[in-house]
Amino acid sequence: MTNTRKLTLVAVLSALSFILMFYQFSFLIDFFKIDLSIVAILLALVVLDFKSAILVTLVRSVLKLALNNKGLETIVGLPINIIAVLVFVLAFALIWKKEQTTVRFLIASVVGTLGLTLAMLILNYAYAIPLYATFANFDISKILGVANYLFAMVIPFNLLEGVVFAVAFWLIYLLLKPILIKYEK
Repeated sequence: MTNTRKLTLVAVLSALSFILMFYQFSFLIDFFKIDLSIVAILLALVVLDFKSAILVTLVRSVLKLALNNKGLETIVGLPINIIAVLVFVLAFALIWKKEQTTVRFLIASVVGTLGLTLAMLILNYAYAIPLYATFANFDISKILGVANYLFAMVIPFNLLEGVVFAVAFWLIYLLLKPILIKYEK
């Protein structure tokens, strides 16, 4: 594949991922939102490689920051979203990309979901909770308690998010598989 074609695919998938970020649905409380922008990132992994998936993630994130910035929500949420998405995609790059079987997809989905959940647990505890308490005067420790928040909300939400990501990508992948075969390396 030529560099021009690869760059074009990265640009198209980045734009698609950015657009998919607008279609979010909330779960539990308003700041727990799921968007399916990861589908375009996983398509970049399938069609191109892990570096391209990272590039799509970064471009869609810069677009989000520049064109749809929601202040503190974006400044706090976007970095942890980037890390969570890349952890999930990394599981697919290491487990499923080389041998695209259903069993390996399920293993990658489980590993990705658990990795995503662990990353979000750590990032919420070390990064998001302190920043929201400092800059938004929203101290979750006083409202729910940190342990209650992490174990009753963050973990279940991210487990569900990983399942939603995997199912959505699997359905899109099956639908697009005849077309993707032409582009895959």
